[in-house]
Amino acid sequence: MSARDQAAPIGLDDLLKAYMIGYFPMADARDDPRLYWVAPEKRGVLPLDAFHVSKSLRKTVRRDVYNVRVDTAFQDVIEACAQARPERPETWINAEILRLYCGLFDRGFAHSVECWKDDRLVGGLYGVCLGGAFFGESMFSTATDASKVALVHLVGRLRAGGYDLLDTQFKTDHLSQFGVIDISKQDYLIRLEKALQMRADFYSLPSTVSGADIMQSMTQTS
Repeated sequence: MSARDQAAPIGLDDLLKAYMIGYFPMADARDDPRLYWVAPEKRGVLPLDAFHVSKSLRKTVRRDVYNVRVDTAFQDVIEACAQARPERPETWINAEILRLYCGLFDRGFAHSVECWKDDRLVGGLYGVCLGGAFFGESMFSTATDASKVALVHLVGRLRAGGYDLLDTQFKTDHLSQFGVIDISKQDYLIRLEKALQMRADFYSLPSTVSGADIMQSMTQTS
């Protein structure tokens, strides 16, 4: 399996096995039905014990500007991530990605963190869970700092639940502010093997947690 091998229609078990050896699927464009496998030479990871939250973002989280929930609108989060926006006119999330990850969600291997304002979904993220690893897939925001708040809640939940690896796939300027680093493929596979052998609990915290409790959980597990 090479990084650009075209993937025939794949099943959920095939997808999980790919994650376990360091691959994930993408599409070239939202309207392109084909998928290909990706295994970057440099992998973005966010060390959970070195997560950086700015003072202003801490205040936003603690004020509960958004009602943060998990796993109440998984498909809506993916569809929002797939939407074209001025700052991101094209996305890699096509109909096949939507089908596959909704299937993983139904089987308990994928989760969403959602930010709500006045009963409107205004930000969030989704990813895949295996053992003590969380593979972040995509995030979106239509309100100030909503995706950032979702990320803080995710990290707090992962730390409380005993996770060891948060895979961001790539290091971007946006993610760098939180402490994301690049590691080699070899180093990543070593960390991945360790994380897959662990037992972690995404629901060690309630499905709805206040910002103050999230910040406190990170202090307690640091």
